[in-house]
Amino acid sequence: MKQVQQPDALLVLKDGSVFRGTALGKIGTAGGEICFNTGMTGYQEIYTDPSYYGQVIVNTTSHIGNYGVQYQDEEESGSVKIRGMVCNFFSQIHSRHTADTSLQEYFERANIVGISGIDTRQVVRHIRDKGVMNCIISSEIMDPAILLDRLHQIPDMEGLELSSEVSTPKIYEVGDAGRAEFKVAVLDLGIKKSILNNLASRGAHCRVFPAKTPFEEINAWNPDGYFISNGPGDPAAMPYAVQTVTQALETDKPLFGICLGHQILSLASGITTYKMHNGHRGLNHPVKNLITGLCEVTSQNHGFAVRADEVLENRDVELTHVNLNDKTIEGIRRKDRPAFSVQYHPEASPGPHDSRYLFDEFVKLIEVEVR
Repeated sequence: MKQVQQPDALLVLKDGSVFRGTALGKIGTAGGEICFNTGMTGYQEIYTDPSYYGQVIVNTTSHIGNYGVQYQDEEESGSVKIRGMVCNFFSQIHSRHTADTSLQEYFERANIVGISGIDTRQVVRHIRDKGVMNCIISSEIMDPAILLDRLHQIPDMEGLELSSEVSTPKIYEVGDAGRAEFKVAVLDLGIKKSILNNLASRGAHCRVFPAKTPFEEINAWNPDGYFISNGPGDPAAMPYAVQTVTQALETDKPLFGICLGHQILSLASGITTYKMHNGHRGLNHPVKNLITGLCEVTSQNHGFAVRADEVLENRDVELTHVNLNDKTIEGIRRKDRPAFSVQYHPEASPGPHDSRYLFDEFVKLIEVEVR
């Protein structure tokens, strides 16, 4: 199979910057918040991660698509969640014999618009300087002025509630109910499959609830612990989730939050969040565990963070993890409740398993509760 010549495409940023390249995926027009991921591999996991919903991903690694896609093992949700993709070299062909299809065909089926042939180093340096902003990609409209006009109609990520758009529409269960040692109620704000797999592999019977499920309905299942998932959007625009977590804390049952779940636990603890200049997205972020003194190589994907000064001033909260690159908050735990959270993704494997102990700590808290 040979590379097929694709039509031209444009990438236009909200500040008026224009980049010209070649179309990939579906021919069309799409836009969202542009951000970059520094991971060298794992592009399919990125594209299907619900936390990227509403965003256009710049892959900084130079070749994308060269190992194709696998439907069963490498998807973090049931569909592609990104709005668009930007890369340097896009390979329409792949060499992995276990791949199900090419990334080009995968994007066409998912109606994803993208652009290649871009100097991604230039794009990344630009948005590192100016900060994340909205963008638009088109392989059908070649007039930057028209695209810039359309771009202004795309809402900014700050203030946007998106979890209810990617959350499960109905309750489902993961794990063997007959053999499970304990029950975990999962609030799905945009959960990744690998998180549920990590819980189930440790003996949990998980019942996954839609994002806006009333706490009374969740609690009626009488779980042994609560898990608050990752997800997209602005945590400050999710008072319903904050209320759910606040009520869950009052039960004194173990609670664990990851990424957006960390931000929601922080809000429920009286700590506010803010939009980051660029965010953290990649597989190589160093995080120090302040309890053990050890450093972890972590996978991250977030554009919001919790305020460090408010964490340090909160008498009910202890700082447990800090980012060694920029000193942002990476983990907290409640002093008065069996609850903790981290900003990064312990289910991912950049370390490769530096952070999996967090699931074990959650299980230990539940075992104490069950006994």
